[in-house]
Amino acid sequence: MNRPLKIANASGFWGDQPSAAADLVAAQPDLDFLTLDYLAEVSLSIMAIVRAKDPTAGFARDFIEVLRSLVPFYQNEGRTRIVTNAGGLDPLSCARACREILDAAKLTRLKIAIVSGDDVLAMLKHEPSGFPNLETGETLAPLAARLVTANAYLGADGIAAAIRGGADIVITGRVADPSLTVGPCVAHFGWAATDYHAIAGATIAGHLIECGTQATGGFSTDWLDLPDNHAIGFPIVEISADGSCAVTKPPGTGGAVTISTVREQLLYEIGDPGNYLSPDATVSLLGLKLTDEGGNRVRVAGASGRAPTDSFKVSATFRDGYKAHGQLTIFGHDAVKKAQCAGDGILRRLRERGCNFRETLVECLGTGASVSGVASRGDDARLIETVLRVSVAADTKEPVERFTKEIAPLVTCGPQGVTGYATGRPKVLPIFGYWPTLIPKARVAANWSFL
Repeated sequence: MNRPLKIANASGFWGDQPSAAADLVAAQPDLDFLTLDYLAEVSLSIMAIVRAKDPTAGFARDFIEVLRSLVPFYQNEGRTRIVTNAGGLDPLSCARACREILDAAKLTRLKIAIVSGDDVLAMLKHEPSGFPNLETGETLAPLAARLVTANAYLGADGIAAAIRGGADIVITGRVADPSLTVGPCVAHFGWAATDYHAIAGATIAGHLIECGTQATGGFSTDWLDLPDNHAIGFPIVEISADGSCAVTKPPGTGGAVTISTVREQLLYEIGDPGNYLSPDATVSLLGLKLTDEGGNRVRVAGASGRAPTDSFKVSATFRDGYKAHGQLTIFGHDAVKKAQCAGDGILRRLRERGCNFRETLVECLGTGASVSGVASRGDDARLIETVLRVSVAADTKEPVERFTKEIAPLVTCGPQGVTGYATGRPKVLPIFGYWPTLIPKARVAANWSFL
C-alpha cells in the first residue's frame, strides 16, 4: 500500500499522561496506529520487584487503564491499532488482562498478539564471561548471581509479523523504541528487510515520537513561550512509502511543531548522528532536510540507512545494595550552615555507631548546591531557608535502615528553625546497577503469537 501511514504516540514513559490515548483517537479517529512506550532502562527492574510479590504483575498496569479508556472508541467501530511494550517482563499476563477488559466490553473481534524472545536472563547467568560490559569491558561473572533482568532490544520483525497476521493490539516486552513505529511501516508498505533507506526514515519517525510530547515542545528550550503549554498535544507522524514523514499534532492542542522542536528531539539520545544504531538499520541523520509546512507541520526527509549490526543491545540490571534519602526544611539565620552541620552530624553519629556507607551526600537545596560548580547565591548569613537533603547508600540494608530513623530527631536535637518534616520516615530502596552488553542476533529469536 502506498498511502501514508498515520501513527501517533500516546506514552513516552511509564507514568505518562493516562488520558493521552483517548484524547488522540477522539481528535484523530483516522489514526492507523497508536504506539505507547513504557520502558526506560530501569523499568524492568521495578517490574521484577512487583512480580516477586505477584507473579502475574510484571508489566505496566497503567496500560490496562489506558485500554479501558479506549473501549468507547472501539465500541463505536474505531479501527486504530495499538503497538506497545507495556508487556515488560510478562507480555502474556498483560495480554490476558487486556483480554478481560475487551471481552467484558463485548469486543471479542479485537485480536491481541504477543511478541516475546527478548528475555535473555538465563543465558547471561549461564555464560557471564561471554557478556562483557559494553562501556568498560569488565566481565559480568562476579555479578551473575545478582542479576535481576536481562533483555535484548528486539527490532521490528515480530511486530510486523503480528500485524500482517491480523493483530489489532500488539504487546511486546523490550524492543527498541523506534521499532514500535517501524513494525507497522514494514507491514503496511511491504518493505523488505534490506530496504534500509525506507526503514531508516521510519526509524527517524519512530525516534521523533517515542518520547511523546518532547516532539511537540515538551522539554524544549522555548517551553515557556509555547502556546497553551499546560496542555501540549501528543505527536503524530504521517509516514510515506519512501520513509519520509510529516510531524504534526492534533488541532487545538497546546505546544508547537516547528523546526526547532523537531530538531531538538532528533538530536535526543542518538550518539553519533551519522551512525544511529537500531536493530532494524544503521541510520544516518546527516542528510536530513526539515521543511516547515506551516500549521504545526514539519516534513522530515533524507534519512539514509545501511545494514544493522549483527548484535542486539542487551539491558541487564543487578542488585547493587540499598539507599535512602531524607529531607526537611531549615529556616532562619545561617540556615545553610545549620543544615550542613546537621546533615554531617547525622552521618558522623551513625559512623561512630558502626554504620558503614558506600556513599553519602549532604545537599542544601535552594542555595545553588544542587547545580555542580555553581556557588551559593550571596552570603550564607542572608539566606533564610534551605532544604536539607541527606542521602546514603550501602551494600547491606541494616545501616540504611538505621539512617532512616535519624532524620525526624532533628526536630528536637537539631538547630533552631527545623521545619517541613512532612514526608515521613524515609524508605529503604533497592539500588539496581545497569549492565549494557551485546548478544549475537543469531542467539535471539523474536516470536509472536495470538493470545
